[in-house]
Amino acid sequence: MTNTITTQGALRILLLGASGTTGRAVARAGIAAGHAMVCPVRCGTDVAALPQGPTYTETDFADAHWLASVQDRCGACDIVISCVASRSGAPKDAEAVDYGINSAALVYARQAGVKQFILLSAICVQKPRLAFQRAKLTFEADLIASGLAYSIVRPTAYFKSLSGQVDRLRAGKPYLLFGDGRLTACKPISDDDLAAYILGCIDTPERMQAILPIGGPGPALTPRDMGAYLFRALGRPPRYRRVPPALFRGMAAVLGVLELAFPPLRTKAEFLRIAHYYATESMLVWDPATETYDAEAAPETGSDTLFAHYDRLIASGASDARPGHAMF
Repeated sequence: MTNTITTQGALRILLLGASGTTGRAVARAGIAAGHAMVCPVRCGTDVAALPQGPTYTETDFADAHWLASVQDRCGACDIVISCVASRSGAPKDAEAVDYGINSAALVYARQAGVKQFILLSAICVQKPRLAFQRAKLTFEADLIASGLAYSIVRPTAYFKSLSGQVDRLRAGKPYLLFGDGRLTACKPISDDDLAAYILGCIDTPERMQAILPIGGPGPALTPRDMGAYLFRALGRPPRYRRVPPALFRGMAAVLGVLELAFPPLRTKAEFLRIAHYYATESMLVWDPATETYDAEAAPETGSDTLFAHYDRLIASGASDARPGHAMF
């Protein structure tokens, strides 16, 4: 099952994670730039809903030889761009996707003589406490040690992951805040601006052999800033409901004990740890010397802003509550 490439590309790029939000943006940008995009997707993926132009090929990622099959069907590639991430962040998913799929791609890249491996990682791996963060860091270390030219891109935050409360406010419900809403901050980046940055890593010396934190145009925003803007844009008086982050930590601790006797609870405990992490940790550059997050140290790119994104959502009546992470 393939789509015909409509533009003869200057490079052949193997793009992993093409059905995720960032992956779709990279696919669109790659085709627009004249590259040939080869995109393995899970069996049953609705290719008609994906950007037109790339070659999509149904792939069984549980098959140890999936990349050899992709190469047999689509030919060798010059560049690997990986935008994959586990859907849930659960330990099993993280090991299979954040580490496993990327590791298979790295083996392929070394054997095929790929020019460069560009990895979409995450800014939160700076302070790893979660299974998916450790899986990402383990693969980052493997990539750095591989001898390949690499670029590791760590975005600060995605528009979609910060848009889940738009429908709540439309329905007249309060905006949920963790603590006072000022515990965390980030510099959100749009899918298109991030895609442009990722493609800009190709053959760019200052972005090679480098870990690259990147955000959208500043300033850094707190959840309180986001809620206040949404209420103004919707023309409604502010209403907030505070959720204590310690609630997640306490529940995770309880399940952490119980999971020793009941292993299925491990995933639920991890979800609570993820919730606590994002409720209490900023998505900015971490300065280990001062043990603080530094908004000024988080580089910026692009021109699209989260508030402009909110305006478009409100004007269109659309919902944008899906997770922002790129994934299969």
